[in-house]
Amino acid sequence: MAFQLLSYRKGATAKCGNLLFLVIKSWFFISIFLIGGANGSNESIDIGAIIDVDSRAGKEQKTAMIIAAESFNNISRSHKITIHFRNTSNNPIQAVSAAEELIGEKKVQVIIGMQTWEQAVLVADVGKRAQVPVLSLASASNKHLFMQQRWPFLVPMVPNSLEKINCIAAIIRSYHWRKVVAIYEDNTYGGDSEMLAVLSEALQGVNAEIESHLVLPPISSISNPGEIVREEVVNLLKTQSRVFVVLRSSLPLATYLFREAKKIGLMGRDSVWIIADSVSNLLDSVDTSFISSVQGGLGIKIYYSEETKPFLDFTRSFQRNFRLEFPDEHHLEPGIHALQAYDGITAISKAVMELGRKRNTTIASMSLLAKIRSSNFTGLTGNVYFHGEALSSTPIFRIVNVVGKSYKEIGFWSSSFGFVDDLKFEDGKANVGAFNGFQTMQMLTGLVNWPGELNRIPKGWAMPTEAKPMKIGIPGRTSFDKFVKVDWTSSNNTNKNKPEGFCIDLFEEVLKLLEQDYTLPYDFVPYNGSYEDLVDHVINKTYDVVVGDVTILANRSKYVDFTHPFAESGLSMVVPVKREVQRAWIFVKPFTVNMWIATFGILFYTMIVVWYMEHKSNPQFGGSRKDQLGTALWFTFCSLFFAHKENVESNYSKAVVAVWLFLVFVLTSSYTASLTSMLTIPRLEPSVTDIQWIKTTNAPVGCDGDSFVKDYLQNVLELRNIKNIDNQDAYPGEFESGNISAAFLELPYQKVFLKEHCHGYTSVGPTYRFGGLGFVFHRGSPIARDFSKAILTLLENGKLKRLEDVWFSSSMTCSSSDDSFQNESLRFESFWGLYLISCATSTICFIMFAARLLKEAWKTGNQNNATSRSRIKGALDMVVELAPYQLRNGSSRMGRARTFAQRWKSSQWDLVSPADPSEHFEDSPPGENRPKATSSLTFEICPTGPYLRI
Repeated sequence: MAFQLLSYRKGATAKCGNLLFLVIKSWFFISIFLIGGANGSNESIDIGAIIDVDSRAGKEQKTAMIIAAESFNNISRSHKITIHFRNTSNNPIQAVSAAEELIGEKKVQVIIGMQTWEQAVLVADVGKRAQVPVLSLASASNKHLFMQQRWPFLVPMVPNSLEKINCIAAIIRSYHWRKVVAIYEDNTYGGDSEMLAVLSEALQGVNAEIESHLVLPPISSISNPGEIVREEVVNLLKTQSRVFVVLRSSLPLATYLFREAKKIGLMGRDSVWIIADSVSNLLDSVDTSFISSVQGGLGIKIYYSEETKPFLDFTRSFQRNFRLEFPDEHHLEPGIHALQAYDGITAISKAVMELGRKRNTTIASMSLLAKIRSSNFTGLTGNVYFHGEALSSTPIFRIVNVVGKSYKEIGFWSSSFGFVDDLKFEDGKANVGAFNGFQTMQMLTGLVNWPGELNRIPKGWAMPTEAKPMKIGIPGRTSFDKFVKVDWTSSNNTNKNKPEGFCIDLFEEVLKLLEQDYTLPYDFVPYNGSYEDLVDHVINKTYDVVVGDVTILANRSKYVDFTHPFAESGLSMVVPVKREVQRAWIFVKPFTVNMWIATFGILFYTMIVVWYMEHKSNPQFGGSRKDQLGTALWFTFCSLFFAHKENVESNYSKAVVAVWLFLVFVLTSSYTASLTSMLTIPRLEPSVTDIQWIKTTNAPVGCDGDSFVKDYLQNVLELRNIKNIDNQDAYPGEFESGNISAAFLELPYQKVFLKEHCHGYTSVGPTYRFGGLGFVFHRGSPIARDFSKAILTLLENGKLKRLEDVWFSSSMTCSSSDDSFQNESLRFESFWGLYLISCATSTICFIMFAARLLKEAWKTGNQNNATSRSRIKGALDMVVELAPYQLRNGSSRMGRARTFAQRWKSSQWDLVSPADPSEHFEDSPPGENRPKATSSLTFEICPTGPYLRI
């Protein structure tokens, strides 16, 4: 609608026209406003904000909420957001009172804020009674079960602390720190142990533990925070760990904490400070004095993108409003607290807008709560959407290192990909699937500036100094002084006694290797007590280390850390030896039972093979079957002594016998040498053979009473008659006097004892193994890990072996002697190769011989079928031709001719070898006339009938 005023008069007429124009214009705008209000009423949504306006986080939250509300009010025609702020100074009681007042008087439809979880759950209880949604800006210590049932109107707008604690545990695992000290600011009413329990569980997963924890009172509850914090921080000097984790703290309390820690030296070399997000998120806004007191600390900050257009627009509005609202603040950049508060108001405004589209005149609390929980949008902190009762997005943490006047970025961590140097983005969002992260922070390219300008990874442990050297306990009284020996007569001051021994020299060699990285000032303190008491003194921190021949046991490992074992450990029984009585059956001892069985087995197998190949063609193996087998057995047995007289004709038999004779030569030589040794060298045997005899007879045994051995003999081996032996030189006297029948010594001591008394004692029975000998350190000590690496280095380069040769070398009388009681019978395992060759040769020759016989039989059968008729005719003609010849040779020949004729008629003909015709025909006596040309006659039986062959 257009209005036009025409001026046709001047002067007063013109003025009257102008006045009329203003009245009409005002009436027009008022009409438009009234019409608009009548058509769509601007409903006010009242929001209550409970924050700590005195803190930096509260100031950022207030400014961000105002900006978010203005943004919504500028675009909404149907609804208007009004925020009612209440300052509670982090007091839970004030928060409850503020919530009741906002709901009762201001009729707020939703409450947002609360910087601590204690405030959030108390306000949620109020909201539950009034059915008012409560949006919490505080992170829960853990993922609470049944949160929706306990606090149905509570909506957490920030992730819980579980991911943050997992990030801290990942950092600790990266550097192999074993013990930490947890520090946190308690809530107003105490008893906040949930976060500590979550940290303890996370550390167990990375092989670490909480050594101690420091609980500081809320800053608002103490009048002299500097003095209170100083008294508490001094107690940290009593702990061994120097890895301090600040789980939760307000910025004012953290300022006192770091200042006092720096004064007493806890910010020095080999110390580590890991600062959680409650403080790290505010590093951008702290002053230089705070930064200087926490130099070298590691912080974790929740990551958010600073390059998106919404963030840049929000930053400009935030800086303008923040400068006007809080002129005393010098840092104008928004932090994570501002972004979370902005996203919280945005979630409410989007829910209101969704409900407003349905032309609702009144927005119900339940509808508003449901819409908020169904939110799914990209906010300034990232994706905002819920799954159940909590945010579903996994946070990404920035790892920062405080250095100089600010901090530097080391990398990023998330439970989805581990540690990475940089993030990859797609459409302004971090692409989690594109990351190939590391499991350890040491793989990151960014270098950490550690406290005290340390150029290596801190040990995270209270390292010894010249003013406070490492106190090392050593056994003052040992049974075997080659390991540790203290000269008590050299000085009245026991601390000045210079100990010696294998363990002392090994300790000094380890220190030489460790001096490349750091020095360890130390003092030896001899202790006259049992080894159990010595280990207990490490547990109660009387000693820092125990250097000596301490056995690694499972029960001890629960409370202390051992180095890698430098000597094997086990328990064995040592007994005197006596001369063995000559026995009648000693001639069978050179071979074991298996050896005898194998020898006789190969003998009979060779006998059978030779017999089979010789009995048909060799007359020396002829005769009845009984005679044949007897001859073969005699032949094989005589070959053991190379006294056989029978000759073998087959080449296959010769090959078998040749290999067999070589086997016999080796066996007889070995048997003779072993039996000679047994008969000529004095043999010794142990006086006690096994532990069962000791149990049955209740014979007395000796052991070192200061070690664990006595308890082991009583509780495990169930021995009762046990005598303590205090010195290695006392064992021979106890054996000779009959006070003990056996001694139970650990393997290192047994070796020393047997090297010095090699002729009269031996070890028998099983060896009961243990963990070895090692040095003892406090549980979680990183020095123990360094000692283990050094011991492995000494093992590999041979220095440990040279130390053993120096301290445990054999005596002159034992170095050239033999342990005659260690002679053993010859075993089958030493000769199985020869047995295999002999058996294989016999088998191959047997197979080849049998194959040849089968081949000849097959050829003979084919020839017989073709010439059967001619052979019968030839045989008859031969009979006719032989008749005159028989008559000329007299009656004796005639007799044989008759015999021949009888054999012709008989059916008992056998196969006769062509090479032996004398079985049927004999030569004429000397001088008797006979034809010069003679023919051998063979009568054969074939399948078609008998025939004679000339």
